[in-house]
Amino acid sequence: MLGYVANNGGGVSVLDTATDAVTTTLGDSADGSPYGVGVAFDGARAYVTNVRDNTLTVIDTPTNTVDARVPVGDGPAGVVVSPDGGHAYVSNYRAGTVSVVDAATLTTTETIPVGPNADGVAISPDGGRLYVAHDVAGPGTVSVVDTATNTEVAEIPTGSTPTALAVTPDGARLLVVNKASNDVAVVSTATNAVLGRVPVGFIPHGIAVSPDGSRAFVTNSEGHTLSVVEVDTLTHVAQVPVGRRPISVALTPDGSRAYVTNFLGGTVSVVDTATLAVTGTVPVGVNPVGIAIHAVPPASTELTAGHAQLQLRLLLGFTVRGLDARLVESHTGRPVVGERVAFRTVKGHPLCAATTDDRGVARCDARVPLLVGLDTLLRGHTAGFAGDTEHGRSVSHGHTTLL
Repeated sequence: MLGYVANNGGGVSVLDTATDAVTTTLGDSADGSPYGVGVAFDGARAYVTNVRDNTLTVIDTPTNTVDARVPVGDGPAGVVVSPDGGHAYVSNYRAGTVSVVDAATLTTTETIPVGPNADGVAISPDGGRLYVAHDVAGPGTVSVVDTATNTEVAEIPTGSTPTALAVTPDGARLLVVNKASNDVAVVSTATNAVLGRVPVGFIPHGIAVSPDGSRAFVTNSEGHTLSVVEVDTLTHVAQVPVGRRPISVALTPDGSRAYVTNFLGGTVSVVDTATLAVTGTVPVGVNPVGIAIHAVPPASTELTAGHAQLQLRLLLGFTVRGLDARLVESHTGRPVVGERVAFRTVKGHPLCAATTDDRGVARCDARVPLLVGLDTLLRGHTAGFAGDTEHGRSVSHGHTTLL
């Protein structure tokens, strides 16, 4: 389970939620000022908006490599990925538009006018409706976009200076953080009517909803706290002190922990959602803003088996010499080091096993009976890597010749 933290001062911190430690920091585009983060439904990609250079950084999460920087609109802020992973939607704050990015081609295919100060974005569970908050001074609205036609179909008055959004998992309610009203508006997605407002802390900024939809967690940027809201009863039930100027919050998929970015502290606070206690503080980069957490699939691998040679041992059988295979990441071509590769006959008889070296190569010899040796000569052999949490399994076929 990895967290991706957009540091507005530069770089994207990759946080391992198993250890609550940053494992690497990915460089952003020059002076890009990373801001918002979204992760695809399958966890295979992360998208980061760069508010200063008007691009969207695309990250291959299994390998943590930057695949592309896609030009979008002026002042990209929020980003959300469609449930099918086919598109990323980017709100452009200064342009007052939404860029539609095709995930297959990594190009902006359409630009949707929505109005001034387009900020937080959220999408319905079925992908049919996109919601965009307008971070304007005074009474503000949320735009509703039909993603089938990529047109704005409604505008919902929600409160003063709406800035962040979340949709409940059942798609029935839209939660809107009104920064200047110091409250959260709860909207029926069926009627676009405001059902009620819940007062929270001072200058709320970010929001995340629990997997069961019962609770919302809201950052209070000037109150330095995290509010807990009961969605069904529209009540504010707790306030948890976190770091300095909390901006965004993301939950683990099981909802057991909340991760809060602290803009002035350069940290992420880890909150146990059952006890509402801060269990850790993780240093990240300068001025962290957006955060997203998701299970990440193992990196796919490629295993290439070489040619072995069969040598006769007088009356004893054969030695299969020079069994070797090279293991690399499919996406990057980087060698996979320190992993066990097992060699077998095509029928599955074990030959030998070896560990990949710094070039990703595993090599060994095998002493085998006569019949096994002949089978290897006629049919070849296989090399197999079973895979682990970081790298996916792969198998390859190699040939054997007589020495």
